[in-house]
Amino acid sequence: MIRESAPAKIILFGEHAVVHGQPAIALPFPALRAQITIRESATALEFRSVNGTLLAAPHLPKRSDPLLLQVLLTILCRLRIDAREVSVLLDSGIPQACGLGSGAAIATALTRALARHAGRSISAAEVNDIVFETETLFHGTPSGIDNTVIVHESALCFTRGMEPLPVRIARPFQLLVADSGDRCATHIPVSAVREQLQLHPEETAMILEDIGAIVHRASRALACMQPPALGALMYDNHALLGKLGVSSPLLDDLVCAARSAGAAGAKLSGAGRGGVVIALVEESRADDVALALEEAGAVQIWNTTIQATN
Repeated sequence: MIRESAPAKIILFGEHAVVHGQPAIALPFPALRAQITIRESATALEFRSVNGTLLAAPHLPKRSDPLLLQVLLTILCRLRIDAREVSVLLDSGIPQACGLGSGAAIATALTRALARHAGRSISAAEVNDIVFETETLFHGTPSGIDNTVIVHESALCFTRGMEPLPVRIARPFQLLVADSGDRCATHIPVSAVREQLQLHPEETAMILEDIGAIVHRASRALACMQPPALGALMYDNHALLGKLGVSSPLLDDLVCAARSAGAAGAKLSGAGRGGVVIALVEESRADDVALALEEAGAVQIWNTTIQATN
C-alpha cells in the first residue's frame, strides 16, 4: 500500500495579475490536504473516493468523471507507466472550486503515488511539470502558481516564466480562511479578466500593474513582519480585484465584516466570484473576527498560523 498527500494553497497577494506576468505570493495550507492511497487490485484500474464512489475508470468511461479521468490518464502517460490492476483511493479535505488548489493537490499526490507504485524516482521539477499539464485541463491557461507552491510546499513569490523565489517571513502570523460557500470554476473569472483586458487594455493593465506593485510592497512587509502594513495591502488588493470584476457581494460582505471586527487585513483569495476570503488577525481578535465572518455568511472557517521562514 502506498500513500502520498499534498496540501492546499492560499494566494496571499497577486491573483489574476499573475496570469498576466505580474508577481504573486502564495503559501501552502497544510491544514487541508488531498491524500492518495494505492493498493493492488484484482480488477482493472479504478479511481475511487474513500466512501467507494467511482470517480474514474478507463474501462467504464460513461460512469467516470471525464475531467478526473483525463487527469489520471495524463499522469499515467507522462510517467510512461501502465497501471492495469490498481485501486486508487482519494481522500481530500480540500473543497473544490474554492480557490485552494484542490485540483493541483490531487494531481500532485496522484503523480507521486503512481510513480512510487511503478518504482520510479521522480524529482520535484518533474512532478511540477506533470501537474502543470493537468492544471491546463482544469483551468485552460493557468499561471503555474498553484502547482508550484503545492509541489514545493513552501511560501513562494511566483512570476510566470521565471524561477520562483522563496518568501521571507520574519515572524509567524495568523490567518482566518473563510469559505463563502459559493463556487465558481477558475476558468470563468480568468476568462472574464482576459476579456476585460482586450476590451479596456489600458485601464485593465494599470490595475494589474497596481496589483503587482502591492506584491512587491507585501514582500517587504513580510520580511520585517509589519501587520498593519500587510493588512492595509490586503484591503488594497481586494479593492483592485473588485475593479477587475472578480469579487462578489458575498465576498465583499465577508471582507467588510472582518474589517469591522478588527481584522488587520482581508481579501478574497483565488480566482474569486466565490471561494474563500482570508483575514489577517491578532490572536486576541481571532474569535471576534471568526464570529463576524460566520454571521456575514461564511459556511466554514479555518484558523491557521503561517510560520516564519529562514
